[in-house]
Amino acid sequence: MAIQQITIPDIGDFDAVEIIEILVSVGDTVAVDDSLLTLESDKATMEIPSPVAGIVTKIAVEMGASVSEGDYVLDIEVADDASAPAEEKSQPAPVAEAAPAPKVESASAPQAPATNHASVETSPIVAAAANIPVNAQDMGAKSHASPSVRAFARKLGVDLTNVSGNGPKGRILQTDVEAAIKAVMTGATAAPGQAAMSGTGIPPIPEVDFSKFGETTTEELGRIKKISGKFLHASWLNVPHVTQFDESDITEMDQFRKDQKAAAEKQGIKLTPLVFVMKAVVKALQDFPSFNASLSADGQSIIKKGYYNIGIAVDTPNGLMVPVVKDVDKKGIYELSRDLMEISAKARDGKLGPADMAGGTFTISSLGGIGGTQFTPIVNAPEVAIMGLSKAKMQPVWNGSEFIPRLIMPFSVSYDHRAIDGAEGVRFTTTVGNYLSDLRQLIL
Repeated sequence: MAIQQITIPDIGDFDAVEIIEILVSVGDTVAVDDSLLTLESDKATMEIPSPVAGIVTKIAVEMGASVSEGDYVLDIEVADDASAPAEEKSQPAPVAEAAPAPKVESASAPQAPATNHASVETSPIVAAAANIPVNAQDMGAKSHASPSVRAFARKLGVDLTNVSGNGPKGRILQTDVEAAIKAVMTGATAAPGQAAMSGTGIPPIPEVDFSKFGETTTEELGRIKKISGKFLHASWLNVPHVTQFDESDITEMDQFRKDQKAAAEKQGIKLTPLVFVMKAVVKALQDFPSFNASLSADGQSIIKKGYYNIGIAVDTPNGLMVPVVKDVDKKGIYELSRDLMEISAKARDGKLGPADMAGGTFTISSLGGIGGTQFTPIVNAPEVAIMGLSKAKMQPVWNGSEFIPRLIMPFSVSYDHRAIDGAEGVRFTTTVGNYLSDLRQLIL
């Protein structure tokens, strides 16, 4: 018998991809191409197959860890006659002796025989609602289901070992998970370890056969919409949203932008109103640190950040993406414009990496170039606030003696009411509006 070290194979252009499921335990017997781990990037969910057959003897990673191509993840004991071909196929130089992986008790410790889930005090559904981690074994890691269905079940806290599959060869479908949730919520059945959730949870929307009313077509959502939709839904359910609406007179700001347009173009820069908004927002964030923050996992503390990375929602052919412009407080208008041009182009071309999407402290979603008057953006959790910009238009404004034309931009700020109260919310929007109306205040 020989030990085969398993590493992450080629996963494309992704770096630091998160492990969302560990599908095996120490002592499990696996065959070639059996799934070992499930990884999730910003664009897709992927399973890592086993290149060899054998017995899992060590797991060197844990759920939530980030891995890249070539990273060591686990050991498989293979028969001597099978080890040689496997080694020829793949593995880079061993890394275990050079840098022993940290001990992960939940993954690498010998597993006790399966226990009755009824002995667990917190059910997976309750755990998901309270953001309590549920290990992969309790989430049905060995159940016959696709990665997307397992991700759907994990998000809703459903134990797949208690769900009957109605797909081909007993595969669990999303509709099976939905049916299991409905049964638990109505009290019709209570799976082991899952007390009947009567009066709690969210009832599903009734399924309707729309074709009986007329012609229909069905198109699958794009990958970006599927992934972002999951996070938006989680944020909407977990964050008590409040939206404050306001408007700002940006007449002087826009005139200054136009005055600088020719000079900017000589440097290959497109000067847009958004960069001025970013600078005004950062100044307001410095005045109101609770907006540049996140809540702790238990919701009992607020983590205020001393850096200012602004996420910019970008409309791409594949769906909405939010790349992050770093250190906005330390950059001038031209440098920000150049960063914004580069990161927006990468977003539209589908070339954003995980680092481009990480580290945001506040998000701006601008629909001003398209139209509209006001909208309510959804907080990009774990951030606590997001700004929505709408289309500016000339309006008559009374100056005390006559009406004069002024360029007025409506905007809104949605925020987490647990971290920010209403009075602070309106003070923040008023401050942003004042900075946009008179850019000279930004240097004070």
